[in-house]
Amino acid sequence: MRLIQRFSNSVLTKPNSLLSITSVLAVIGPVVILTGGIWDAISHLQREPELFWTIQHVSVYTGVSMVTVAGIIGISLLFRNSVRGILKKGIQLVFIGSIIQLISGFGDSISHDIYGIDGLISWSHQPLELGIVLASLGGFFIIKSRQHTRLKNFLPFSIISLLLLAGWLGFNIFLIFGHVIQCVPVYEIFSSGCAIL
Repeated sequence: MRLIQRFSNSVLTKPNSLLSITSVLAVIGPVVILTGGIWDAISHLQREPELFWTIQHVSVYTGVSMVTVAGIIGISLLFRNSVRGILKKGIQLVFIGSIIQLISGFGDSISHDIYGIDGLISWSHQPLELGIVLASLGGFFIIKSRQHTRLKNFLPFSIISLLLLAGWLGFNIFLIFGHVIQCVPVYEIFSSGCAIL
């Protein structure tokens, strides 16, 4: 806590720069996670070995790290009490999304150790995806609140990112309810995609 306060009071940290960094990391990080996750699913289809340090997993961890850094920077800005309204809500969503991702990622690692390879539908994947969507939504709110700055050029990308991530979460939630019809092709594509069902 003291370290965060010392960092947040540093002369080197300017709120506008930190908001820009937070929003960009909160939007790009989830896209990196989604890309790495789809890449990992394709590697399951190709029957590649499932290891913790595959390049696909490293790309997912990189995206989660980006969102976590965004959450840490954002929380330091909240300690300054210099943000309000939609900007504050955006920072809170980024922070909450990063915490959910970290907890779910740890839970997913434990799940893999206990049960082996899982698929798209698992007790750890859907909360992880929710955390990704929340972080992306928070990044969108931050950019939206700062659209009078250069960040306005990043707004279309943040909207597309949010729509892709929400669509991915929606697709996976649909699988939970439509698994009887959907599991056969999903199982084939994502290698045990419906094993938890």
